[in-house]
Amino acid sequence: MVEYILGISLFLVGFGSGYWIRRTIVRRRAGTIEAKIQRMASDAKQRSQQILFSAKEKAVRIIGEAKKEEREHQNRLLELQKRLERREVILDEKLNSLEEKQKSLLEKAEKVKEIKETLESLKEQKIEELQKVAHLSLEEAKKELFLVLERNSEMEIMEKMKKLENESGERLKKRAQEIIALSIQKYAASLASEITTTTVLLPNDEIKGRIIGKEGRNIKTIEKLTGVEVIVDDTPEAVVISGFDPIRRQIAKIALEKLVSDGRIQPARIEEQVEKATREISLQIKEAGERAVYDARIFGVDPKLNLLLGRLNFRTSYGQNVLLHSIEVCHLAGALAAELGGNVGIAKKAGLLHDIGKAVDHEIQGSHVEIGINILKKFGVEEEVITAMKCHHEEYPCETLEAVLVQAADAISGSRPGARKDTLESYLKRLSDLEEIATALPAVEKAYAIQAGRELRVFVKPEEISDLEASKLAREIANKIEEELKYPGEIKVTLIREKRIVEYAK
Repeated sequence: MVEYILGISLFLVGFGSGYWIRRTIVRRRAGTIEAKIQRMASDAKQRSQQILFSAKEKAVRIIGEAKKEEREHQNRLLELQKRLERREVILDEKLNSLEEKQKSLLEKAEKVKEIKETLESLKEQKIEELQKVAHLSLEEAKKELFLVLERNSEMEIMEKMKKLENESGERLKKRAQEIIALSIQKYAASLASEITTTTVLLPNDEIKGRIIGKEGRNIKTIEKLTGVEVIVDDTPEAVVISGFDPIRRQIAKIALEKLVSDGRIQPARIEEQVEKATREISLQIKEAGERAVYDARIFGVDPKLNLLLGRLNFRTSYGQNVLLHSIEVCHLAGALAAELGGNVGIAKKAGLLHDIGKAVDHEIQGSHVEIGINILKKFGVEEEVITAMKCHHEEYPCETLEAVLVQAADAISGSRPGARKDTLESYLKRLSDLEEIATALPAVEKAYAIQAGRELRVFVKPEEISDLEASKLAREIANKIEEELKYPGEIKVTLIREKRIVEYAK
C-alpha cells in the first residue's frame, strides 16, 4: 500500500515537474518569438522609412530636372521668337525696298515707252521725208538696194558657188565613176522584157473557135486548170493569156501552143497538155535556179532555195527579169566588195538572194523583203547575208559594208539605161509631169523632157532672171522633181539662159 501511495506521489511529482518545465519552456519560446516579431517590425519600419526617403529624393531630383528642361525649352522658344521677330523686320524692310524698286522700274518703263514712241514717231517722220525726197516707198527702196547689192556681188557669188561645187564634187564623183564603171565592166547581162500578159500566135483565126469550144468548155477548162484568163478578141491570129502569176501564164502558153500545133483541142487533151507543161516548167525552174547559183559561184545553197530562185526567171519588175537582175546584183556587189575590201562571198550571196521574196510574194502576205527574210531564216542562211540583203529598199538601216554595197548594186542594176521600162501611159505622164513642174515656175519660157525622161532642159527668159537666180531656179526645179515624182536613177536638170540680139542691116 505504501508502495502504491509512494508511486502515485512520485507520479504526481513527476507530472507536476514536467508540466512546470514545459510551461517554462513555452514561456521562454513565446518571449523569443515576440522579440523576433518586434525586431522584424522594427526592421520593416526602418526599411519603409528608407524607401520613402529615397523615393522623396528621387521625386525631388526628377522634379528638378523637369523644371530645368522646362526652363531650357522656354529659353529656346524665346530665342526662336526673337529670331522670327528679327526676320519679320528684315522681310518687311526688303518688301518695302522691293516695292520702291518696282515703283521706280515702272516709272522708268513708262519713260522708256514714251521715248520709244517718240523715236518711232521721229523714225516715221524721217522715213516719210526720205520717201518724199527719193520718190520711193520703203519696200521699193529695199528692193532697189538688194538688186544693187546682188548685181555688184553676182560674179563673186557665182565664182564661190562654182568653186565649192567643183572642189566637193569632182574628186568624189571621179572615184565613184571609176568603181561603178569597173563593176559594170566585170559583168553585163542581157535582160528579157516581159509583161503581165502573154501573147500566143495562131496559124489562122479559125482556130480561135476551137480554142473556145462548144459553149466555151475548152477555154473554161484551160482557165480552170491553169488559173489564168484566156482573152480571145479581134486581134488577128493571136490570143492573149492574162494572169498575175508568170509561171501560170507560161504553163498556159506552152499547153496552148502544143494544143494548137496538135490540132486536137478537147477537155481531156487540154488536161494532158497542161500536166506536161507543168512538168516542163518545173524542170526549167530547177535548171534556172541551179544555173544561177553555179554562175554566181555560190556553194552550199539549199536545193529548195534553188527552186525559189528558178521561179524568179518567170518574174519581171518594170520589164526587167528578176532572176537576171539578181545575178547582176550578185556580180556587181561582189565587184564593189572586192574594190572596197568587203566580204565578197557575203556580198555576192546577199545580192543573189536579195529578191528571193518575190518568188512567192503573190501567195504570201507582206512585202517581198519581209518574206525573203523569213525564207532565208527558215533555210538557215547566215545572219550576215540576211543583214546585208534586208536593207536594199531602205526598210532597214544599213549595218554593214556589204549591206551598203548590195543596196548600191541593186540601184545600179535597176537604173542603168535599158534595164527597165515603163508602160507607154506612165512614160508619157512622167514626161508631161516633168515639163509641167518647170513651166509652172516664173521666168521659164520653155521646158523639154529628153533622153527618155532622164534629162530636163529648161529655157528661161534672160531679161527676167540673172545668172545667180538661174542657178537657184535650177536647184528649185530639181528639188520639186525629187519631192513630187517617183523615178528610177536620176534626172539631169539643164537650165539655159541665153540672150540673143538680132539686128538687120538694110
